[in-house]
Order: sequence, then structure tokens, then C-alpha cells
Amino acid sequence: MGIATTLRRFELDTRPIHPDTRRALDRRWAELPEHAKTPNQLLGRCAVGCEGTHGVFPKCNLTCSPCYHSADANKVRIDGDHTVDNVKTQMALLREIRGPRAHAQLIGGEVSLLSAEDHAQALLAMRAVGREPMSMTHGDFDYDYLLDTVLDADGRPRFDKVSFAAHFDSLMRGRRGAVRPRNEAELNPFRERFGQMFVDLKRDHGVNSYLAHNMTVTPSNVDEVEQVTRDVLEMPFDMMSFQPAAFIGDDRRWREDFGEVTIDAVWERIEKGVGQKLPWQATQFGDPRCNRSTVGVRVGGTFAPLLDADDPKDIAARDRFLDHFGGMIFGDVPKGILAVKVLRAIAAHPGDIPPLIGLASRVLRRAGGLRRVVRAARRGKVSFKTFVIHNFMDAEQVAPAWDLMEKGIVAEDPLLKETQERLGACMYAMSHPEDGRLVPACVQHSVLDPIENVELRRILPLPTPRDGIAPQVVARPSGLTAVRSTGSKAPAAT
Repeated sequence: MGIATTLRRFELDTRPIHPDTRRALDRRWAELPEHAKTPNQLLGRCAVGCEGTHGVFPKCNLTCSPCYHSADANKVRIDGDHTVDNVKTQMALLREIRGPRAHAQLIGGEVSLLSAEDHAQALLAMRAVGREPMSMTHGDFDYDYLLDTVLDADGRPRFDKVSFAAHFDSLMRGRRGAVRPRNEAELNPFRERFGQMFVDLKRDHGVNSYLAHNMTVTPSNVDEVEQVTRDVLEMPFDMMSFQPAAFIGDDRRWREDFGEVTIDAVWERIEKGVGQKLPWQATQFGDPRCNRSTVGVRVGGTFAPLLDADDPKDIAARDRFLDHFGGMIFGDVPKGILAVKVLRAIAAHPGDIPPLIGLASRVLRRAGGLRRVVRAARRGKVSFKTFVIHNFMDAEQVAPAWDLMEKGIVAEDPLLKETQERLGACMYAMSHPEDGRLVPACVQHSVLDPIENVELRRILPLPTPRDGIAPQVVARPSGLTAVRSTGSKAPAAT
């Protein structure tokens, strides 16, 4: 490589915002409906949104009510080659459309039903195209499985960092040791055990982690959100995500009036669990009817939000950051390259330094002051926390709204029009290489999953005794029903 080529490569690598990122952000902003183009909108300004896989491993070995998987999901065989191949093609399209960096979920059914090697290869395929993968799981796997996923055959880490989102709630049936939990508190030992595996992973092998705790909320457990929040705050989870249930997926699992649980009701209970108000209006991902979040620093028992919409100085600092630094890539960038990127960005906008320093000082003040932060840090009591609500839509509205959108028709019905607005501003997309487009997750689960799983049942049928492979137990739907035989890859129940 010649000197001129090397210099051009260095200039591109250290450019504050990569041109591919800039193009992807501009496209994302242009695609947003007008109602979503607000000053606090992050899509198209510093983020392209979250991404997820589909149809790569539909099967799950727990029984949840509700369940967003289609009714046929557990009739599809787990196949590692199918998973890795489809992850690669889906991620390639996302790289093409969404640019060189994004967060992507390895999601479908239960990720730990993949062999550890297939799981690792899927994560490596995602990282190869600039995705920061997060494995979506119910968390009912052992430390040995985690090690086999994270370490190679020689026992060396394949990754510097891994991200997992574990779903725990009392609506789930079949978890080892908690087959039919009566309340959320019964799951705390399992939440703690899951988090401890990653503490051990860091201690034993130096691999960092980012952990999210997911919980579906229905009328039967909404009043437990406060205590769950309080309990999980003391565990090594970085994010707490709550999803009010929607009528989506397998309709055999719809047993409550999910409409009784609103995004405001859930947020109020999260605030009670944290013990303070959680300002969220300063930033927005997509549509506020779909998503609500806040990020901050927890110092001891105090949560210090990074941004407060009621503070004009915070808003001014936010606007400067989005205007001048939005789209900078910080993850998986060598420290030297990152340092030059930051220096170039600051050199181009030196006037941003005082407002950003002022923001940092206000966050410190909210946390109780520098001395308190230092004392808490010495005790290991300082951590970043994110609180999120994702409010999904009912299939009954999504299907007709999407059909009209496909025809270029704006709905006249107020509810369908609202659904179209929310779909247009969706922050969570799934990739369809067969026709080169991305679709909102609610469309994927409401409209496309049932169709896809019909074909997946054909190409990945479950093995039968006639195939010479005896089915093995992967789930017990409840403590009272008989054992089901549903597949051949999971270990036999004991």
C-alpha cells in the first residue's frame, strides 16, 4: 500500500462521521414521517435505529402468555447452517442501507437452542459487517454454554465484549426451577444467577458484557413493575426494558385485556421503583407512542439523568451534540483512531466544549457532587443505567394499516392512521434481502412471520422417529401437563 493510499485511508478512518454513516442518517431522516421530525428525535441525527434478525431460529422451549412468536414457530427445526447463512444475508443488506455501524439483535425463538458454536458464528457474522450484536434469550442456560459461545476451541475469547438481553417475567412457563412462577419475586434468584454468569465471565476471562433485562407487562403483573425495578437495580443489568403486551403472535396465548396497560402506567411504576422522576422528553427514538427511554448514571441509590428536558442548558448541549457529533462511531474503534476522531471533531467545533463541560458538571451535581461520585466509585456503586419501554401494536391494526401503506394509501380510520404513523417512525427494523427492503418489527411479527414459518416448516421439518432420530424433550408447558416432545437438538429433560 502506497503512502498516498495509506494517508487517504487514515483520513477516512479518523473522519468524525464516516460518509457512509452520513448517507445512512440522511436517508433515515428523509424517510421519517413529518410528525416524527422533532428537535429531540435521535433517528436520522445520531442513530439509524435498532435491527433484528427473523426466521433464523423460530423455535423456543418456554411457553409464555402472551407470546409474539407465530403458532407454527415450534414446528421449525433448529439448524445452525440455516441460521448463520441467513444472518449473513440479512446483515449484509442492513450494512448496505443502514451504514457501517448499528445495534442488531440476534433474535427469533430462543438463541441458546443454537449450539454454542453456531451461536458464536452468528455473532461473528454480525460483527463482520459492523453490527453490535445482542443475543436475545430467556436466560435459562448454564455457564458452560456461555463459555463455549464466548471462547474458541483453545479457550481464548472470541470477543472483547458480549451483549445479552434476558427475558424474565412471571408469564413464562417451563423455566428450570421455576416452571410456573406465582409472582415476579420468585424469579429474582434466576435473574441474579444470570447476571452473575457475566460477572464470572469478566473475572475468569476478561470479557466485558452489556446486559439488558426484559419484562412483558400485562394486567396480571403491572403492579409488580415497581418492585422488579427496585430489585433489578441491584443486579448487574445495564438496561431495564419493559414491553406492555400486545395482541400479536400466537393468539392461543391471549388471556388478558392487554389494552388496560398503558405506556404511562408502566413508566409511573418504574419511577416508583427507582424512587424518583425519570425525565425522558429530551430525547426520542421514533414515535413517543412506541418508545420511551432515559439514560443516566446511578450513584449509590441516586439516578442522575444525562439530560433533563426542563433545563434549557441541557437542551442546548443536546442540540450542539446532535448537530456536530451525531453519527460518530465510538464502538469497536481502536483507541488511537478514536482519539484522533474526537480531536478532529472538537477542532471543527471548539465552541461546543464549554456547553458539554457544563452538561457534565450538571450531571455530577444531580448525582450528589464529585466527592459523592468518587466515594461511590470506590465502592463499585457507580454505573450507567438505561430505562426503556417498547410499546408494541396489535396485529389487528398492523395488518390492515400495512396493507394500505403498501398500496400508498393513507388510512381514513383514526386508529389505522395512527398505526401507519407509528410504523413509519419505527426504530426497529428487520431485513428482507429477497426484495431489498426493511420492515418494522410489528409488521414482521403480525404479518410476515406466519407466512415465513409455513415455508420454514417445509425446509426445516422437525425430525420424527421415522427419520431414525428420536424426539427429545425441550419444554414442559406447566407443572401440571405432560412433557412435550418437540425437537431433537435440545438436551433431554430430566
